[in-house]
Amino acid sequence: MPVYSNTRFFLSAKYQTCRLTEQLTLTTDHTTDCLASVSVMPSSTFQAMQGFGGAFTEAAAVTWLSLSPAKRKEVLQAYFDPELGHGYTLCRVHMNSCDFSLGNYAHLETAGDEALQSFSIERDRQALLPFIQEALKLTPLKLLVSPWSPPAWMKSNGQMNHGGYLLPRYRSTWARCFVRFIQEYAKEGVPVWGVSVQNEPAATQRWDSCLYSAEQERDFVRDFLGPELEKAGLGHIHIIIWDHNRDLMVERANVVYSDAKAASYVWGTGFHWYGEDHFEHVQQVHDAWPDKQLLFTEGCQEGGAHNGSWEPGERYARSLINDLNRWTVGWIDWNLLLNEQGGPNHVGNFCSAPILIDDQQHTLLLQSSYYYLGHFSRFIKPGALRVLCASTRQDLEATSFVNPDATLATVVMNRTEAPIRFSLVIGQNRMVSELPPRSIATYLSKC
Repeated sequence: MPVYSNTRFFLSAKYQTCRLTEQLTLTTDHTTDCLASVSVMPSSTFQAMQGFGGAFTEAAAVTWLSLSPAKRKEVLQAYFDPELGHGYTLCRVHMNSCDFSLGNYAHLETAGDEALQSFSIERDRQALLPFIQEALKLTPLKLLVSPWSPPAWMKSNGQMNHGGYLLPRYRSTWARCFVRFIQEYAKEGVPVWGVSVQNEPAATQRWDSCLYSAEQERDFVRDFLGPELEKAGLGHIHIIIWDHNRDLMVERANVVYSDAKAASYVWGTGFHWYGEDHFEHVQQVHDAWPDKQLLFTEGCQEGGAHNGSWEPGERYARSLINDLNRWTVGWIDWNLLLNEQGGPNHVGNFCSAPILIDDQQHTLLLQSSYYYLGHFSRFIKPGALRVLCASTRQDLEATSFVNPDATLATVVMNRTEAPIRFSLVIGQNRMVSELPPRSIATYLSKC
């Protein structure tokens, strides 16, 4: 199994990439015609990228605060520095608690307070907001806000965990909580770019969760959330529906987008990767509603920290390539960092993160997922346009984007156990390269 030290594409945090003019051989030798090929056609362009990023959770923020000032800076640079790090620009944060909080909490705890007099983000000021505010010093961020559950007193089951649904009489109050959250974050110097209606609205979880049928989500957006945002002068906030797995995204989008008024408030569909891949459903949503956007809003390696494992990185890259090639405009990872156990998590739902923290030494453990993500986020910039890119081998996976500065970034991955020699064809130029077993490379050129 390859490791960073002996894979030439992971030589250092500088991400030494294969630059076409420096490391690849330009050739007109037609004996290369028998090779596999990746063909890039820059004149055919598609969607523009919003960006890449991860999630600011209470677990990530508390873990970050546990580090020394120097290590905190190192984390911030690794993710947000546009020159030395991943250059993240699109991130997510939870409204009220999620499973990666230290426990259940709501910003409006007082039962029956429909005037929102007791609404408070004081808990966020302890860890979440300091983390976000420090990141904002390095780069502007588009921040997506997602609730895992309304306050317990607004729900049918009287608790934040184990599903339940939003009681109809509190729909207006809950919509105004979105508005208030956005306003309070703005006072802290943290602008909100968008909101999703509900994280995973089809899942009853033992942690913070709430169920919405497609019709309930449509009605909430149409009659409450959209109008309340507009009334507050927040009509520019992007509303994202679904925010759950690819398997049902077509059906859910159809219910909302078939209602003209509801659809008028919605920017696009968010989706996760848990369960079966169903990449074709991402394409189908675009084909049916090309005026609506597609955003990957959460993915992680479940079932513990997986420290040192190579497979999570390959899973990330496979999803990124397939989602981006099907009109996805942004890709948001889950927790930015976690402890060595894959937490903290108030219900023991531990998972991996691209950066883990050694609990004893308080050192950063950069995972394969961190490096694989960087092959996209470091070289595909906000505003980059996807260009036509095709591979003659299914196991030679590729995507390509032209950046605003005319740099062409082509990411190619080999997940097989054998090296793959191939021709990279860009316009009239043909170059030969070889990917070692289970490796990824980013090839840069000028259009």
